[in-house]
Amino acid sequence: MTATSNTPPTTESAEGDSAPAFCPLPSGAVAVDPKYQDERAIRDILRSARTVAVVGLSPSVLRPSNFVGYYLQRHGYRIVPVNPKEKEILGETSYPSLSAIPFPVDVVDVFRAPAAVPAIAREAAQIGAKALWLQFDVISPEGAQIAADAGLAVVMDRCMKVEHARHLGRMHWMGFNTGAVTARR
Repeated sequence: MTATSNTPPTTESAEGDSAPAFCPLPSGAVAVDPKYQDERAIRDILRSARTVAVVGLSPSVLRPSNFVGYYLQRHGYRIVPVNPKEKEILGETSYPSLSAIPFPVDVVDVFRAPAAVPAIAREAAQIGAKALWLQFDVISPEGAQIAADAGLAVVMDRCMKVEHARHLGRMHWMGFNTGAVTARR
C-alpha cells in the first residue's frame, strides 16, 4: 500500500483471495478520537471517583445500564440514578435531571442516544462534575468537546464496568491487562 492510497491493507488467503487486514467501521459509524480513550485518564477517573450519576439508568435488570450501575455499586461507588420516569432504582433515589441532584457528582455516566449528549454535557459542567463518561456507541464529538472545554475529563465509547474490571477489578488481578498472556505457573 502506498502512502497516498485509500485502499486498506489486505491479507492473502491460501487460495490467493485477498481480504482487508482489519475490520472497517460499519457504514455510518463515527470514529472516536483516541484522546477520549486514554488509558491513564480512564484509570485516574476510576480511582478518584466516588459518586457516579448514571443518566438513563433503567430499573430493568435486563438492561445494560442496570447491570453497570449494579456492578459499580457493588464495587464501592455511590450510584445516582438519573431517570425522570422512576422514583428509585438500585435502592437509590432517582432524579429527573443532573441539576436536581442535591450533592456533588464526580462522574456523569451516559446511557442515552448521542443526540442527547450535548445538553447532558452542558448540565454536567453546570453541576461541577469532574468527568463525562459516554458508554459504548454513545459517540458525540460535540458533547465531548463541550465537556472538555468546561474542564471535564472525557471518556467516549467505553464501558465503565468493563474498564473498572480491566484496570482495578478481577480481570486485572488475573493478568488480562498486563500485555503478557502465559500458561506458565
